[in-house]
Amino acid sequence: MGSLRGDLLVRQLDAVWSLFEYHRPALDDDACLWEPAPGAWTVRRDAEGRWVADWEVPEPEPVPTASVGWLTWHIGYWWTTTLGHCFRGGAPGREEIVWPGSAEAAVGWLVSLKEQWRAELLALGDAELDSTERTRGLPWGEGQKLVDIAAWLNFELAKNVSEIGLTLHLRGALGDRGVA
Repeated sequence: MGSLRGDLLVRQLDAVWSLFEYHRPALDDDACLWEPAPGAWTVRRDAEGRWVADWEVPEPEPVPTASVGWLTWHIGYWWTTTLGHCFRGGAPGREEIVWPGSAEAAVGWLVSLKEQWRAELLALGDAELDSTERTRGLPWGEGQKLVDIAAWLNFELAKNVSEIGLTLHLRGALGDRGVA
């Protein structure tokens, strides 16, 4: 099937993903767990040994800075949720989506999500992109056209990958002085 708009969304996704690939060599376990400021949101082991993300509802104002580990979890969280609701009939709750526990595993997780999302978009025709059926149940954007959710996803990925890049640059500049 496919469509010109789906192809455009995938080209945008690929362009944004290239920024992730640019930062990827600097992603190691220490970089993922480095906290840029006191009170930064990060990922931590819970009593069962799972890596859970800091989270507050409602979000504090201002929202805390975040570790690279938290940012990679956040990408995985919204991508897992969006894929689940739009293509799999539902998604696990936020509390069930955990960080994989290492930079290498986090990168593998995100690569897999990107490839799944990319394949789903390429298979869609214009009628499916314009439908609101697939966004039913999505915690953000319910009732919006899938094309709008896909455009948002590209934008959100660009924002999160830029935050990863900035945090990696700060770590390089500040070293241990940034640790909370």
